Amino acid sequence: MTEALTDEELAFLRSMFDLARAGDTARLAEAVDAGIPANLTTSAGDSLLILAAYHDHPETVRALLERGADTARVNDRGQTALGAAVFRRSGHTVELLLDAGADPALGGRSALDIARYFDLTEMVTLLTARASPHRGPAREG
Repeated sequence: MTEALTDEELAFLRSMFDLARAGDTARLAEAVDAGIPANLTTSAGDSLLILAAYHDHPETVRALLERGADTARVNDRGQTALGAAVFRRSGHTVELLLDAGADPALGGRSALDIARYFDLTEMVTLLTARASPHRGPAREG
């Protein structure tokens, strides 16, 4: 059985999400290197990676990926870090996530779904052009 976390410990963990949102790459990377899980997730299912991607911080995304952040995490709304990056039209972050193996078709609101819904032609092109060879081409819809 594990011990309950103290209020101070919970506040510290919550501050990690603020670092991801703010793009404070150095402090967040230091915390993960010291033992904070790279896949730490909010109560709504948002991982550090999803938050960094949504707030358009490619260097934070890169640092989290280098530390084992999972591109296949899906939040409670069916969204992934790749979907967040597509929504923000961050080509650099999209490429980082695709290079790390992110699946454009993953999630109830996949990156491809988001790109098509918002008519983000450049993102659809990027997602389909960069489909992982081991999966075959991304689904056309």
